[in-house]
Amino acid sequence: MSGVRRLGARWRRRRPLRTRLALAASAAVALVAVGVCAAAFFVIRYELLHQLDLSLTQSATRVVQENRGEGPQTVAGECRFLSAPACAQVVPADPAADPEAAYLLPVSAPVREVAAGTRAPYFSNVTRFGHSLRMLTTPFGDGRALQVALRADPVERGVRQAAVLLAAVGGAGVLLAGVLGYAVSRTGLAPVARLTSTAERIAATRDPRHRIELPPGPPGRQDEVTRLAASFNTMLGELEQSVSAQRRLVADASHELRTPLTALRTNAELLARADRLTPAQRERASGALGRQIREVTGLVNDLIELARDEEPLPLVEEVRIAELAEHTVAMARTHWPRLRFELEVGPGAAEAVRPGVPARLARLLTNLLDNAAKFSPPDAPVEVGLTSYGGGGGLELSVRDHGPGIAPEDLPYVFDRFYRAEAARALPGSGLGLAMARQIARAHGAELTASAAPGGGALFTVVFGGEGP
Repeated sequence: MSGVRRLGARWRRRRPLRTRLALAASAAVALVAVGVCAAAFFVIRYELLHQLDLSLTQSATRVVQENRGEGPQTVAGECRFLSAPACAQVVPADPAADPEAAYLLPVSAPVREVAAGTRAPYFSNVTRFGHSLRMLTTPFGDGRALQVALRADPVERGVRQAAVLLAAVGGAGVLLAGVLGYAVSRTGLAPVARLTSTAERIAATRDPRHRIELPPGPPGRQDEVTRLAASFNTMLGELEQSVSAQRRLVADASHELRTPLTALRTNAELLARADRLTPAQRERASGALGRQIREVTGLVNDLIELARDEEPLPLVEEVRIAELAEHTVAMARTHWPRLRFELEVGPGAAEAVRPGVPARLARLLTNLLDNAAKFSPPDAPVEVGLTSYGGGGGLELSVRDHGPGIAPEDLPYVFDRFYRAEAARALPGSGLGLAMARQIARAHGAELTASAAPGGGALFTVVFGGEGP
């Protein structure tokens, strides 16, 4: 039995879904058709036999009324003809009281029992005169039984004809079920076929711009397969954006790496001929080589961090934002000794905590401070503010400089990878710091925005919601 189940499961795995759905639908419809035909056959058979039995009962009643005082005898014997009345005979319980003439209908022990009153009336099928007869045996009174018989072959012929007709109808129903099952599977799985074709085309071309054509209709009244296709289109859109972003990242990274790598190769080739250089030239070439190595190393590290979309969950802890800001501002003062950094913590913000990775949050603020320091004049401060807002414990961290600010045409792109405004092209950096800062902020459930500060300069704001990520 288990072997049969394994064979069935193997067969199902090897057959396409369309074939299995068509077979299942066809089998269901065919089963209903065959069941209806079988039920109709039994109903017709029952009704025909019931009508014959009613005719026998009426004939028996008429014989009893017309021959109430007669003894054992054959009352009527012309039932061999279809148009003749029923055959009827009276049979005593005691065989010794039988008449000298032979009975037309068979007399058996149950007939004597009905005559004696020990058995209930019953119907039976017998054969006489070369034809099938339906016979009723019922009490006649005073120890006698009455047997009444009618030709049954017309009823049997009608039952056979009904069986043939219903079998033909059932066969036609099975064929129709097969056609309908194929049509249902073909129509119902058409979106799945399109989905499969699109997926295979994407796998072959590696182009996620393909989409599945959806049938017209309101979005809220789509069926399950159409919603699946719509979800697949959404996934393809996300994949296309991801692939496009990946390609842009590779193209931008290769462009940004080309210049420092060329300089590295030039300085390395220059140092390879160190015997032709003066000590001052060797020192300048060695220093330039070290700076370029650090620049390339920082760029590669930034790319690695940008490629990571999520923060390491095991390192998440409750971070006091005010303490982290104080530490990061102190480090910025050490790194930029010629600038003045001012930190102001508002009421209610000193004790505020947020779940996060301290090193990543520190990197976010460091990038903002470094960006502000690049554009700040020496006589103007970099202002860092931490305030709470609303009744839900919202927290806002802002960094403002007093430099030239952000041009309106550059504002939508300041967080794009490798984007550098015209005013920043001569400054050090790779154009990844702000993109990394926004990624870290979003990973911690915050939102980083940029705007023009009142009175000049740029203002970057990190808004933490009332609840952590």
